[in-house]
This record gives sequence, C-alpha cells and structure tokens, in this order.
Amino acid sequence: MKTLATGLLGVLAVVFVAAFALQDSYPWLQYVRAAAEGGMVGALADWFAVTALFKHPMGVPIPHTAIIPRKKDQIGESLGQFVEENFLSEDVVVAKLDSARIAQKAGAWLAKPASAERVATEGAALIRGLFAVLDDDAVQGVIESMARKHLLDPPWGPPVGGIAERIFAEGHHHRLVDLLVDRAADWVDANYAVVTRVVAQRSPTWVPRLVDGVVGDRVHAEFSKFIRAVQNDPRHDVRLAIDKYLRDLAQDLQHRPETIAKAEEIKEQLLDDPRVRDLTARTWVTIKQALLDAVNDPASDLTTNFKAIIRDFGSRLTHDAELSGRMNRWLADGASYFVRTYRREIAGVISETVGRWDAEETSRKIELQVGKDLQFIRINGTVVGSLAGLLIFTLATAVFG
Repeated sequence: MKTLATGLLGVLAVVFVAAFALQDSYPWLQYVRAAAEGGMVGALADWFAVTALFKHPMGVPIPHTAIIPRKKDQIGESLGQFVEENFLSEDVVVAKLDSARIAQKAGAWLAKPASAERVATEGAALIRGLFAVLDDDAVQGVIESMARKHLLDPPWGPPVGGIAERIFAEGHHHRLVDLLVDRAADWVDANYAVVTRVVAQRSPTWVPRLVDGVVGDRVHAEFSKFIRAVQNDPRHDVRLAIDKYLRDLAQDLQHRPETIAKAEEIKEQLLDDPRVRDLTARTWVTIKQALLDAVNDPASDLTTNFKAIIRDFGSRLTHDAELSGRMNRWLADGASYFVRTYRREIAGVISETVGRWDAEETSRKIELQVGKDLQFIRINGTVVGSLAGLLIFTLATAVFG
C-alpha cells in the first residue's frame, strides 16, 4: 500500500512536469497541470501526516512528529483507563451477564450426554494430575495434623458426655438394651446344658448328682424367668438401673475430673502416635487408590453417578427458572465483586504491558495493524487534492480570465 500511494504521487509528478512543459502549446493541459499539482500537494500533506504518527518524516525531528513512540506510555495508560472505565464497569458487566443467560446456556450444554462425558473425562484428568503432583508424605502430614487438632487434642469426655446425655434423655439407647436382653434370653434358652454343667461344677463334691441336676434346672428356670421379666417390663428395675448408670456416666464424663481423665487415658491407649500415623497413612492411601480406580474406570459407580448428576443438574438449570435465576444472580454478584475489587489491576496489565514495549517496536506493531488504512488516506488525499486543484484552477480561470 505504501508502494501504491507513493507510486501514485510519482505518476502525478510526471504528469505535472509533462503538462507544465507543454501547456503553452496545448492550453488545455493547464487543467491537467492544476489537477496534478493539487494531487501532489494533497499526497505530500497526507504522507507527512501519516508518517508523523510513527516516526520523524525523513528523519528530521520536527516538533509534534513521531507521536506514537513519544507518547507510548501515555497511550498505554489512557488505553488502560479507557478499558477500566468503559469495559470493566459493574453496570456494563452485570448487564452483559443478564442478557447472556449463562445459566440456561450452561444447563443446555451440561444436559447433553456428550457434555457430561466431557466433564467427567476432564474431571478424571484433573484428579489424576492432582494426585501426580501431590506429595504423599505431605498429605499424610496434613491429615495427621488435622486429626490431632480436631480429634486428639480436644478432651473426649465433655463432648462425648454431652452427646450421650442427649441420647439417653431421648431414650435412643433403649433399642440397644432391648437387643442385649433379647440376645441374653436367646442364649439362656439355647444353653440349658451349659447352665446346669456350670452349677454342677460349682457345687461341693459331696452333693449328690441328682441334687446338682435339680439345682441346675432350678437355676436355669429362674435365670430364664428373670431375663423374660426384664425383656417384657420396660420399667423393670434392671432397666431403670441401666438408665441411671448411663445418665450418671454422661454427667461424670462432662463434670467429674476422674472420669474425664479416664476417658483421656482410654483415648491415648486407642490412638497413640504410631496408631495415628498408621491410620492417617492408610486413610490417604485408601482414598487415593479408590478415587484413582474410580476415575480410571469409565463404568465405575462414581463415574456413572457423576455423569448422571451432571446431566440432572444441566436439566434443572434449563427448566427450573428459580434455580437458573439464582445461578445468574450469583454469577453477576461474583463478577461485580471481581470487577469492583480488581478492575484497576486488570486495566493495569494493559498499561504495564505497553510500558514494557520498545518504542520503535510499538510504533511498528501499530503501523502494521492500521497502516493499510492510513495508506488509503494518502491515496484519498492525492485524489481529493487533484480534484480540489482542478476545481480551484477552473474557478480562478472563469473569474479572472
């Protein structure tokens, strides 16, 4: 385009020289000369204007030329400010999100089986990549520290006692007592021989066998009768004694130092340091292996259920106006907060990036982007100048002869 614009100037210069040389012999060439003269003036003026944007014309440091290299930093700051004020505005962003109906579009996409498959595939790749970069020892250390902070360091007595007190007050333990009594009754019914044998073993050697048998039978009958009574009477003394014992235990776990200390001792015996480390290691290995097996198997329950959840969520977003409206409001609120908080930093990226550019390189990049249109300005200036020169000469000749 530069060659075309400059070539047009050269053509007009040749026309001007030829017309100027021959105009005395051919008076009509005066109009050609005037048009060529005006065209050259317009071409030279627009060449100067276009060139002055990017460099000094012919290397001469004329004031107010090479505008872009000199004003590069100011241009970057102005561009960043323009973007911040006109594009990173809460009103603009919210209005755009409202019109975009992102939740409905995302829901329509997620409801498709192929989309759910894509999300599952990308999620599996993310999980595999996450496990690849995670250090097992570091993760186990985090799990162990969390276990110590939330499980081992706090005393067990008061919280366990508080939970137990609510359970016992509401009678939830009665089912467990019923189960134990039923099992005891079943055992007694099924172990007559055991009861009679124990009685015989405990009786003196001088007692006749017949007496042992009678006593054993009596003991078994009374034992069975006692268990049946406990089993059938919700207000039996044994049941009431168990309730009282459990309520007292719940209170002691909360308020009695000796019982609290005993609970702490039991905790330390159950979960000493080696056991905690072993528990956290096995927990992490189990979770990691289970997830890897699930994501590596497209037919696993986890993958299948995840795809179904994705499709169901997409369908709900598409058809549930309340849910999609709530999602759109969340997106708008999140975008508003992000723009309100970070728009200066985002716009600053533009000015900082432009500020790091070399001045001449910046000028060249901009010229490559808009230079073609600027060369059209030179061509248009040549044409307009030619027409203006012809018109002016024609009017002057008509008026002044």
